[in-house]
Order: sequence, then C-alpha cells, then structure tokens
Amino acid sequence: MVILIILSGLFSASEAAYFYLQRHDLKILAHGNATQRTAARLMDQPDYLLSAVLFWNLLVNMIYFSISARVGLQLQQNPETQHLGVLFGVASVLVIILLSEMLPKSFAVLRSRWFASLVSFPLLLAIKLIQPLVPLLRFFHLLTMRLIVPRLTTESDLDISDLSRAVELSTLDAKLDPHEYRMLRNILELSQVRADEWMRPRRQFVTYQAPVTTKSLQEEFPPSGYVLVTQHNSTEILYSIDAQDIIAMDNSASHMGTPVISVPWCATVADVHQRLTNHSSDVAIVVNEFGDMIGIITTEDIADALFVVAPSRTQRLRNETAILDLDEGLWQVNGLATLRRLEKHLQVSFPHTRSATLLGVLHEVLQRMPKQGDRCNWGPLQLEVTAVAKRGDCTVEVSLFSDGGGA
Repeated sequence: MVILIILSGLFSASEAAYFYLQRHDLKILAHGNATQRTAARLMDQPDYLLSAVLFWNLLVNMIYFSISARVGLQLQQNPETQHLGVLFGVASVLVIILLSEMLPKSFAVLRSRWFASLVSFPLLLAIKLIQPLVPLLRFFHLLTMRLIVPRLTTESDLDISDLSRAVELSTLDAKLDPHEYRMLRNILELSQVRADEWMRPRRQFVTYQAPVTTKSLQEEFPPSGYVLVTQHNSTEILYSIDAQDIIAMDNSASHMGTPVISVPWCATVADVHQRLTNHSSDVAIVVNEFGDMIGIITTEDIADALFVVAPSRTQRLRNETAILDLDEGLWQVNGLATLRRLEKHLQVSFPHTRSATLLGVLHEVLQRMPKQGDRCNWGPLQLEVTAVAKRGDCTVEVSLFSDGGGA
C-alpha cells in the first residue's frame, strides 16, 4: 500500500505539474537537456498525456482501495480487531487524499518546471505501455463528448455595439463587481483603441545585438521586459526574449528567442492580441505607412489595458498622471496623453485628426516642435505649453472655450 501511495502521488503530481506549465516554461524546457526536451515533447499532445496519467492513477487507486477494503474486512471478522476495521478504512482514505493528492499536487505546482523534467522519462514509459489501449480510450472519450456535450451550432458574430449593450443590460439584473464591470469595458475598448495609441514609442525600448548575456542586461535592463535582438549593424528586430528567462537560465536562453510580428499603426489592440496569440509571439512591431518601425506592443502591455482599472499609457511608461484637474475647466495634460482618453475625460467632441496624442495635435497646429509658452487653439480646446522636455515631450494646460465653440 505504501508503494501504491507513492505511485498515486507521482501521477497526481505529474498531472498538476505538466498542466500548470506556462508557454514560456515550455519554451525553456524545449531548449534544455534531454529530460527537459522530453517533458516539452510530452505536452505536444496534452490530451494523450492526460489520458495516460489519469488511466494509471485510476488503476493504482483501484488496487489500493481493493487492498484496503480486504484488510478492513479481515479486521472486522476478528472480534478482537473488529473496531480497528472501520478505523483502518477511514485512515486509508485520509492517507491517500493527503499523501497522494494534496501534498504532491501542491509541491508540483510550486516546482512545476523541475518536477516535469524529473518525471518525463517515467511518464514516457507509462504512455508507451498503454499505447494498445489508446484507440479504445479515444473511442470512449468521443462517445462521452457526444452524450454529455451536444453538438452546438455556430452563432453569427456580434457587433461591438451589441456586446456593449449586453454589458450595460447585465447590470440591471445582477450586481457585477465594479472591477469585473471595468474589465469587461476594457475588453470591449480593445477593439476601438488603435495600436499607435497604446504602443511603446521608439525611444521607450532598447534593442540588443546577439549574443545577449546577463552582463548586457546589467548595463541597460529593457524597460519593456523583453530583449529585442537585431541583426548585426541593423535596426531590424529579428526576435524577442523574455529578460527574466535569460536571468533564470544564466545566458543559455539567448538562443531561444520568439519571432516578432509586424502590425500597421491603424490596427486595433484587439487585432494585435489575436495575431500575437495565433503566432505564439510576445512582441508586435508597429510600423507606419512607410514601413518604418515606430513602436512595439507586448503581451504585458495588452494585459495592462485589460486589468488596470483606468489604463493609461503615460502612467505605464512614465509613471506619471496623464490628466490632472487643476481648477474648474482647467486641466494639466501630459503630451503623450491620447486624444481618446482626453475626449472621454473632458466629455467633448474633438475634430477629426490622424494624431493619436495631444503632442501630435501640437505638431499639426504649430507645424514645429512645441516650445514653452506656446499657445494655440484646436477644436474646443485652448492649449498652452507650460513645460518642454527632451525630444519635444511637454506638459500642456488645457481649457475649454467658454461658449463651447472652437477656432
């Protein structure tokens, strides 16, 4: 029974470890030693792996409980040990729950990558032993899916306006948590925000030439969290590497980069997220109509747009408040603040423009880089530049025309 408990704990922990692995964990395992590469290959067919683990775990538990039941019955048949039979049965159940389920799975989740590589060869052997049973297991799986899960028909796509209306109506019948409601709104807004409104501008990230080492990161750690590797004597980004992977693997991760994708400046953030998912990539290069790189968007940037209560690119990149209320009808606005966010905050309508930020509007109106003290009008806004930093970054005082008009 002790051996069976160990085997049951092994299979339970394997299930937890393998299916807790994240995409970057699998990437690291795929470039590791023989046991790590084997663990990564096992996850190429997760349903096959899960079927094998559950089969052996179920078989081991059935044998364990059969032995436990027989020992319990023998104890009950003896008058002197009759009271021990019930205690033995209860204890055997508690032992296997604690030692074969709770503790192994908790440990495996904490050390998922290490444990997955440790048991990769035993699991590979276990899978090969049940290969003759695989067609039968798949038949029962298909039969179960047909009986329990009905065949669902595909519905037509919903427009964003329909989804927004559904979110609004959901608050009438049920009380949504404010954070849940805000996240739903953020998800819908991903289909309206352009890539150039949410990207990291060119000066907000750094590139490296291969090979990249931890020494390179010590000299200049990437603000985006990703090492963007270029060709020799070129600015074209070939692939990206999570900086934490290089630190964790002590330079051995410098050859395991993920290719980047290119998206146009006018693509929505929702489209960028879909393309990153389809290509299993972490970084998208934003290009203008001339094909020049103007910024990047990472998966973390998109996550920030989803889970932050009031997502702001200025707050994310510079840790500064984008819009600050100074007085009634007077605001201090960072030049990188997006027009979409400013329009929503001021609750006014802006003229049509290709610019995504207030700084871009100043470029259009002034036809030059803004200087401290510049004043101009645009739409319903009166703009006054109060401070100018390097490369034209500025702080602007914004007010509305008293009659609501514009110039």
